[in-house]
Amino acid sequence: MSQLLVRSIEPAVVKKLRSSAATQGVSVEEAHRRLLRATLTGGAPAQKGNFIEYLRAIPKGAPVEFPRRADLPRNISL
Repeated sequence: MSQLLVRSIEPAVVKKLRSSAATQGVSVEEAHRRLLRATLTGGAPAQKGNFIEYLRAIPKGAPVEFPRRADLPRNISL
């Protein structure tokens, strides 16, 4: 994935982005990605929803699949 560094953003804009991130329950970086995606492509990736709601929606006895994220874990060298 590409990276984008944005400099010299007005404090009021940063404050609104932080507030939006807090409301969404995500990091400022993720809120920024969502904002750019929605503004430039007009859409958003499928919402994953609440994990507890997902578990409650599973019918009793139904097989459950928990796919692993492809981007985790990342290699870390100490």
